Amino acid sequence: MLILIVYDVATSDDGGTKRLRQVAQACQDYGQRVQKSVFECTVGLKEWAALKTRLLDVMKLDKDSIRCYFLDADVKIEHHGAGEPIDLDGALVV
Repeated sequence: MLILIVYDVATSDDGGTKRLRQVAQACQDYGQRVQKSVFECTVGLKEWAALKTRLLDVMKLDKDSIRCYFLDADVKIEHHGAGEPIDLDGALVV
């Protein structure tokens, strides 16, 4: 499956720079960097499970966030971590 991984790691807190390097390295082990915090990964189910576990183990989910866009699967977007994703299909209140 082809997955676009986008992440934001809080580098202003202790260990943030180290976490950023670890997240980037994990993504680089399974795919290619297309922008600073964006990777394209082509993986099977077992590889995806290993990568996801590795990413979630490194990240501080109360400060960091990751979004995974499945480009050739039924599941479209997966979000983990800080910040609530916007529901683009829901009601818009102005």
